[in-house]
Amino acid sequence: MSDSVAVVWDDSLLGYTMGGDHPMHPVRLDLTIRLADSLGVLARPRLEVVTPTPAGPELLTLVHDPGYLEAVRRAPEDPHGVGHGLGTPDNPVFPGMYDAAALITGGSVRAAELVSTGRAQHAVNIAGGLHHAMRNAASGFCVFNDAAVAIAWLLGQGWERIAYVDLDVHHGDGVQAAFYDDPRVLTVSVHQTPLTLFPGTGFPEETGHPEKALGSAVNLALPNGTDDSGWLRAFTAVVPSVVRAFQPEILVTQCGCDAHHEDPLADLGLTVDGQRASYRAVHDLAHEVCDGRWIALGGGGYGLVRCVPRAWTHLIAEASGDRLAPATEIPQSWQDDVRSRGLRTPPPTTMTEGGYVGFHRWDPFTENRVDRAITRTRTASFPYFGLDPDDPRD
Repeated sequence: MSDSVAVVWDDSLLGYTMGGDHPMHPVRLDLTIRLADSLGVLARPRLEVVTPTPAGPELLTLVHDPGYLEAVRRAPEDPHGVGHGLGTPDNPVFPGMYDAAALITGGSVRAAELVSTGRAQHAVNIAGGLHHAMRNAASGFCVFNDAAVAIAWLLGQGWERIAYVDLDVHHGDGVQAAFYDDPRVLTVSVHQTPLTLFPGTGFPEETGHPEKALGSAVNLALPNGTDDSGWLRAFTAVVPSVVRAFQPEILVTQCGCDAHHEDPLADLGLTVDGQRASYRAVHDLAHEVCDGRWIALGGGGYGLVRCVPRAWTHLIAEASGDRLAPATEIPQSWQDDVRSRGLRTPPPTTMTEGGYVGFHRWDPFTENRVDRAITRTRTASFPYFGLDPDDPRD
């Protein structure tokens, strides 16, 4: 296997734009790539930037109904009459929507192809991670489910065990739904409790199809306000154990950064530093369990200036094997670029928020809101993996 790292990018990916003040603004991707470039991350020796090509119907129908593809094509001509979740405030119709969504999906399949063939050890597509799209409907700003399509493509190439770990503040419902009855795919989602956040799913008791794939879904639902230390405590108490037990051949992660404490659409309390630590955790896990085969996708994140560019620049640097020091100063040229765009948020000046990322490992003898969430998930899921929910060594 090559030790190279691929970053899927082209400015044409900025065409996925829902217009106006919609939270899913492509400026977050543009600023990320510009920040990574200005810090020299894209010039790392192991790293290659590769251009995506659109996913054709043969790929998209691995997950989506043909009739839905036609509805997406038709939507710009009839934005309020096509149904399928299109033409809503969350999922407004925009010109070129089909092509823009197909390009993002093609980018994630390209990342999967590079890792599958051994031409790259890690591959990153920050435009991807549109994890809410369902087989027959758009949902949660997502038109096509690129993560699910990439996983389905990998299964078609003969891979037999794929772990999908979703770090987004929202439950990865579309990917879970796509593989809920498929024991070859483990879906793990760490998210804010569905009692207080869209899409209202992702309870720990959702553990896979009871007859076909029981235990193939793991859901860790965290209480509002969970900070860096609590999030990392919960992650380490659940995710490594189930992933190790599953023994995947490839790890796919959705690295949405909307668990950030300033995100306008959610209520967790992570800093950029906690998110940086989460990327290191999944990177280490990929090397431990599947020879480093790691596909990292973007996802949510609506702090367009202060969160997304820093978080995903750290993600790309982490994948490259040459991490950025937290105190790294952000170039003045990037800050000036932000101001020149008329964005209301003042640009950050360093790659850290000074977040504390130390944590105490979980044990069954403590009792707080995060620990109750951990215990509920371990109780629901661990027995399916032959793990003891009450043993902190598992």
